[in-house]
Amino acid sequence: MGVWSFFNKIADKIDALNERVGRLVSWVVTLLVAVVFIDVVMRYALNTSFVFAQELEWHLFGFIFLMGAGYTLLYDQHVRVDVIYQRLSTKAQAWVNLFGCVFFLFPGIILIIYTSSVFTWESMKFLEGSPNPGGIPFRFIIKGCIPVGFVLFFLQGISMFIHNVNIILGIQPDKKQETVN
Repeated sequence: MGVWSFFNKIADKIDALNERVGRLVSWVVTLLVAVVFIDVVMRYALNTSFVFAQELEWHLFGFIFLMGAGYTLLYDQHVRVDVIYQRLSTKAQAWVNLFGCVFFLFPGIILIIYTSSVFTWESMKFLEGSPNPGGIPFRFIIKGCIPVGFVLFFLQGISMFIHNVNIILGIQPDKKQETVN
């Protein structure tokens, strides 16, 4: 097994991991819809609301956003202004992606993982909970999703880097040429 084959297997494993996490996140979206629905019914039909339900809504939303970032990158669905990018060849796009990974994605994610790990650790030390009466008791859990989500995002960036190197080296087929033929 060659070295590059080893890297491709790593990229495949990262892709599979973020695929599984993305499927889990899709079920959490369903849970979020149910919680919001119940909260709205309680608020407007029964004229009551619970702090726990409201906090659970933003905790679930945060979980979806944080844990789904790697999955979103796996399918190249992050928002970007690509007026020029979309007109480039696949190989030129791969170079832009490599540049973006090295100079923006990786340094930014490493900074976020480091700072959020400190932030999460402080929250865990004190078993931080909601400051609101009736709120969610273990706030450190959602804070822990920040470094975990960004680790998944970082791993997917590594996979993206490997896939783009494959495109530049001509190992991975040109998707634009496949659609033309």
